[in-house]
Amino acid sequence: MKTAKPDVVGYYHEPTFSVAYLVIDPATRQAAIIDPVLDYDEKAGRVSTDFADMLLAEVEKRGLTVAWILDTHPHADHFSAAAYMREKLGAPTAIGAHVIDVQKLWKDFYNLPDFPADGSQWDRLFAEGDTFQIGELAGRVLFSPGHTLASITYVIGEAAFVHDTLFQPDFGTARADFPGGDAAELYRSIQAILSLPGDTRLFTGHDYRPGGRPVAFESTVDEQKRENIHLKDDPDEATYVKRRNERDGTLPMPKLILHALQVNIRGGRLPDPEDNGRVYLKIPIGVL
Repeated sequence: MKTAKPDVVGYYHEPTFSVAYLVIDPATRQAAIIDPVLDYDEKAGRVSTDFADMLLAEVEKRGLTVAWILDTHPHADHFSAAAYMREKLGAPTAIGAHVIDVQKLWKDFYNLPDFPADGSQWDRLFAEGDTFQIGELAGRVLFSPGHTLASITYVIGEAAFVHDTLFQPDFGTARADFPGGDAAELYRSIQAILSLPGDTRLFTGHDYRPGGRPVAFESTVDEQKRENIHLKDDPDEATYVKRRNERDGTLPMPKLILHALQVNIRGGRLPDPEDNGRVYLKIPIGVL
């Protein structure tokens, strides 16, 4: 039996090099939104919904009914718009069940003793092997830790949304040096993704456009095996881990990591206003 093929449309968020997706069942016009972005101007301390509103306009223009709003993990370089999209669309939100581990870690970093680190900020927490539907499209979940404690891959029909585990072949693979990251776990997650059928379409969460090339965010399992600059010589786990850790040691932290995690562990919600009516972000010193 031939695996169903979703229509996939990617939308590039230039300020953060991120890609959000509409995943559409052509038979029913039901859809999922994966990793929507909330705009944040760190210099002005301003949040806006321009990118998310563009996605909403696309949903309306295409005549879609959104069945799911899906996060692949709590992002370190942009704010999630999942809560905003839920407010506008009424569709349930979901993320991997190990988000609880990320919440517990960052709750301590931000000194949030009353923060509920139980995943209740989403409507559903997905575990390895869980399934879901988008119209007639069947989706399933692969637990893909390494980049973060909570990263998951969504396999929907013959497409897989691999978040920050794999990038385009000319940029390689994800870093593993964030709090809770682990290069050996990342290697094993990558191997699980590369065990999917060779023609599986892979959609990545970022594109950093090496050399200034045009934006690209789709590849296949076979292309990644053949061309990925970190994988094409088929390194064993120890070799990959050594290379990954050495490279990570040269990389600066994302400029928004301390801003973004306190929003994203809340499912894309800002902290509650304080007694003067203003919302404040906390920047812990010396935790990274």
